[in-house]
Amino acid sequence: MQLASSGGRRLRHAALVARELALETGRTVTRKELSAAAREAAKALNLKSGARWVLSELVACWGEQEWDRLLVWPSNDYLVTRTGKSERAIRAAFRVLIDLQLIVPKESPNGKRYAVKDLAGEIIDAFGFDLTPVYARRGEWAERLIEQKQAREARKRAFDEITIARRAAEEALSALAEHYPELDRSDLEEQVKGLKARTPARSMKVMPHDTLDQWTALRRACEEAFLKAGNGGEIRRHTNNNNGSPSESCNKGFPKKAGAVRSTEQTPEHLSPELILEACPAISDYGQPVRDLADIVSAGRYLRASLGAHESAWAEAVEEVGPVRAAIAVIYVLQLYEDDAARNGGDSRIKNPGGYFRALTRMVKSGTIDLAVELLAMRRRRMS
Repeated sequence: MQLASSGGRRLRHAALVARELALETGRTVTRKELSAAAREAAKALNLKSGARWVLSELVACWGEQEWDRLLVWPSNDYLVTRTGKSERAIRAAFRVLIDLQLIVPKESPNGKRYAVKDLAGEIIDAFGFDLTPVYARRGEWAERLIEQKQAREARKRAFDEITIARRAAEEALSALAEHYPELDRSDLEEQVKGLKARTPARSMKVMPHDTLDQWTALRRACEEAFLKAGNGGEIRRHTNNNNGSPSESCNKGFPKKAGAVRSTEQTPEHLSPELILEACPAISDYGQPVRDLADIVSAGRYLRASLGAHESAWAEAVEEVGPVRAAIAVIYVLQLYEDDAARNGGDSRIKNPGGYFRALTRMVKSGTIDLAVELLAMRRRRMS
């Protein structure tokens, strides 16, 4: 069988490179296999519709001959009929596919495409297009698609982190305005406004690394401003005043048993400790027996740190919905986080459990979420 030649077509370097690609010795390729390789190539190279349709029709012409090259010879008129494109668009698609080293032209002496038959009428060769590169490069297509998927996931994570940092910065400024309205925060507000205007949309095909760094730094500045305002203008670090003996029991670190729940905060019977234990086995991280609602409050106060939620988030929740529901919200979010991580191979979709806890508290207060209903549903899922 003859190698592809340029014939009357303008010689292209890509065609010569692609011509060197070959199938494995003795390898036969079905139309289904060739079609799968072509689809992966189209995705990996982000082919536009015209080139993709023409490539698909060329693949459909493969007759599964036991040749060492994958030759097809459809006419332009046939491709025009099949694709609905003009002949000019078909020729342009050929140029794209040749430049991308997907097909190699094999020209006949008269420039036409046709099959060569022996005296018995069997097709032994052809002039047209060689699709061997499409199939021979299938390993490259697989690698490119994996790289593209990883890039999309990294880009999504970056935009998710930007969203988290932006919301945290805005929340810090909102808290600053609410609790310390006399303080000047105009500079930070202008920075947030300007950075929001410069932040690319998720639909844009960019990796927002620089923007993420800027939002992270601005979030830190806004949170430190709020922290400094709450400490009388100074940022004070935690002082370790634990002078106990290292030999003392580890249980000393657990919060003391909460006091009796006030009558105004008694919860309905369906928010019993038994229901919470059955629905949320994550409460076992507390490490202490849970017998009543006072133990639930102690567990919630202790497990709050596991969510990465600040003490101010706990204080706000207690003020908004009471200590019992605040504790149940902590335990519920912790269980949601662990369940989601278990279902997704250790990668939970809840990227900021502390922020999720704050949001859940607000929904409980507004009546959007009923903790009893959510716990009952969670217990049913676990039992089933």
